[in-house]
Amino acid sequence: DVYKRQGECPMPTIVALVKHVPDTWSTKTLEDDHTLDRTSVDNVIDEVNEYSVEQALRLRDDNPDAGFKVVALTMGPAQADEALRKALAMGADDAVLVSDDSLAGADALSTAWTLNAALNKLDDVQLITAGTEASDASTGLLTGLLAEYRQLPALTALHKVELADGTVQGTRDDARGTWELEAPLPAIVSVTDKSDKPRFPNFKGLMAAKKAEITTFSLAELGIEAIAPTTAVTAAEKRPPRTAGEVISEPNPQDAAKKIADFLSAKNLI
Repeated sequence: DVYKRQGECPMPTIVALVKHVPDTWSTKTLEDDHTLDRTSVDNVIDEVNEYSVEQALRLRDDNPDAGFKVVALTMGPAQADEALRKALAMGADDAVLVSDDSLAGADALSTAWTLNAALNKLDDVQLITAGTEASDASTGLLTGLLAEYRQLPALTALHKVELADGTVQGTRDDARGTWELEAPLPAIVSVTDKSDKPRFPNFKGLMAAKKAEITTFSLAELGIEAIAPTTAVTAAEKRPPRTAGEVISEPNPQDAAKKIADFLSAKNLI
């Protein structure tokens, strides 16, 4: 049971955030209100969230003395439980779905606020794992917003995560080099698809996940009134078709380099 129980010693919890999104390979279209059409395509657990779940499971398994349990958490329509069942099949201990009709079209701020309220319902949350960004919106805002709402340190875009002596340690690579990061628990981390490869659920895990009971919260049960999105898409255009491009052919390397530089400068790329 993922609810807090008064008078009982809670198990420390690692929460893996997941999201139910249109399949990456599906053709995506917009509704009349410019929100993503999620009903006419196959929806699956977001691929980067499988890496998030894998990190949570590995940290639990690598630290047996800590007694962690892993809870998968998502917000979405009723069918979003499919993403949670994938996390359960991988090995998560429990799953929580926040589902409410008024959340349709929720933006990053309202999503973070709602998930924060759901996190408050869980036992002793010590670590939150997330993907760097969802494939459907690609805002990459959720980790930072949750860190602000919960006043937690955030270690982002990691490809390696470890726990040691009450801290979370991570490694991040970017254009400037490799960074070794550390923060005290509780904390929140986001991981890339360069982190540990997600495990494949076995048959026993799939069957157990299919029958598992998923805790579901409405907004009212979280103590939240209906949330209106703070942002809205007012217009959308299709990306123009890719052209053949411009071929620069110059026998003299210096002349070719100058033409390339002039071309990039005209496009405001340098």
